[in-house]
Amino acid sequence: MPGAPEQAGSLRRANLRYFPVIPGRLEFTVELRRTLLTERPAFVALELPSELLDDYVAALARLPQISALVYPEKDEDDRAVYIPVEPCDPFIEAMRTAIEIGAEIVLLEPATGARPHLPDTYPDSYALRYTGLEKFIEAYRVYPQPRNDETQKHAAAMAWKLQGVDPMAAGFVVVSLNLLDPLLDAMQEPQDEPPPRKSRAAVERVNPHPDCLAEILAEYPYLQLRYEAFRTTMSEDRLIDRRVSNAELMRDAEKQYIESTGDKIEQWHRRNLARYLRNLAAMNHELVPGLFDLTVAARSIVDDNYAWEVWDLANKYPVQKPESDWPTVSISGEEMWDDTRRIRLRRRLPRPKQLMKPRGLKDRKREKKPGEWAQELNGNSICSYPPEDLLIEDYGRFLKQRAKSILSADRTRTQEFTTSLLDGIDLRETIRNWHEGKIYVREFSKIAGEVGSVVVIFDEDRGNDYPYTTTWLGENQNESDMAFYSTLPFEHMIGPGIGRAEYGGFLMTLPPRRMFDVWQDDDYYGAESKSEVLLMAGLDYSVERHVVYVAAKPPRSIFRGMAARLGRSILYIPIGSLSPAKLKKLRVVHVLDSHLRRETAKDHIW
Repeated sequence: MPGAPEQAGSLRRANLRYFPVIPGRLEFTVELRRTLLTERPAFVALELPSELLDDYVAALARLPQISALVYPEKDEDDRAVYIPVEPCDPFIEAMRTAIEIGAEIVLLEPATGARPHLPDTYPDSYALRYTGLEKFIEAYRVYPQPRNDETQKHAAAMAWKLQGVDPMAAGFVVVSLNLLDPLLDAMQEPQDEPPPRKSRAAVERVNPHPDCLAEILAEYPYLQLRYEAFRTTMSEDRLIDRRVSNAELMRDAEKQYIESTGDKIEQWHRRNLARYLRNLAAMNHELVPGLFDLTVAARSIVDDNYAWEVWDLANKYPVQKPESDWPTVSISGEEMWDDTRRIRLRRRLPRPKQLMKPRGLKDRKREKKPGEWAQELNGNSICSYPPEDLLIEDYGRFLKQRAKSILSADRTRTQEFTTSLLDGIDLRETIRNWHEGKIYVREFSKIAGEVGSVVVIFDEDRGNDYPYTTTWLGENQNESDMAFYSTLPFEHMIGPGIGRAEYGGFLMTLPPRRMFDVWQDDDYYGAESKSEVLLMAGLDYSVERHVVYVAAKPPRSIFRGMAARLGRSILYIPIGSLSPAKLKKLRVVHVLDSHLRRETAKDHIW
């Protein structure tokens, strides 16, 4: 305010209050709007090109719809400068609030050329929530960015414009943090008017397509939308927090992921995601990870489907429409930012704003209208998807080998070496007793019989969450007969006549074409759950002595006696000892309503 006392280190000089910001950062935008609503100055001066004032005002009138201003780059006809007008940018918010409180808008950058390319290495703006504005700026000014002649000329030109405003009116100056000190120094002495330049080419006002927003905005659309809802109230109870918004984005994406795939995200997934995101942020010298890191972590810890949901939800901005009175254009991240790089799985960039959609995420086909694919079901037959058959048969063979190795390990005998090496030296036991100067050897007892049926139980389904039960026969001599229970596949259609479900449990047995429908077999009515039906059928149909049973807990003791009466034995493998990533892939099953669907299934199954 005019006449207000100046203090050492203060950013209030005579009638001017300086407010430095980091461009495009949410935390400064929130603090800026709060301060403007409190002080209500007569004019707001901003570090923006003066010749674009009318274009900015026109774009502000469209908010919360996002706009972009496009004009040719200086001396380069084949390149353009894109300026997005987005709610979370502090300069845009300063103009919006100035109009709201009736303050005059003054744009300081002269029409003398492009803004100099200044170094812009800033501390993470999230620290502002804990340090406060004054301490954040004070810490930054201790180690300012280096200056050059371009910086000095640019600051002098802005100082000349600022020195021409009403000296008695209360002013509010919004400037980039790295230009604060050069501007303050330039204001200490009168400045000459900068030389004029030839007029800039006409500015084109465009409407960015909704699908490209996450690539071109400084803050991702999901966060922009939350800020837009917050700014109308500025309530401390609804204070927007970047870290909380990231967490809610991941939770909302998790709900979409469960609905789309039927898979679940376990607590260990969330724990590993938190650790991985912390490490990614630390590598980028940040406190909170950005959208690209969220997507990379989702893909690395869970899978591509979850990464897709995170990216897709972060890009949702319902107020942005493909049709507009301004031309709609799709702008890529490469057109917006200079230092972008393409990489399939992960990339490290110096600025979280210069991030593009991660490569390698497979697009999914969508229904033209709800229920379109379900209408194509004929209900005459069902069949499996051959690539999944190969996958599950391979895993069945792996489980058989795993069970035999466990049984062999249980029957291994270790003894001191005397005259024969038997089945080899037991290195562990030899090293453990190295002080005795003795060598120990192992002897494996021969296992009688092979492994026949394989039963895998993901969920015992005491609550009937897996109501779909069926039995289908192998189509060739190398394909097992199979019985399983799962979720309802045709309630989740992913293509014409193609349903997606999740196994609760399944049984596999060779040779094929012997199995009746186990779910209608009177011999198994004594079972207390679907998992027990499969185990009883596995014992019944196995032509080998051993039956593998994979589950979270071993079967009831009654089944041991039942197996003994049939001349069988149950080899129990805890499901927790197997790879969760492999089991996750194995648990998804696709049911096709005819063999003809196999020709198009690859285009829909993801």
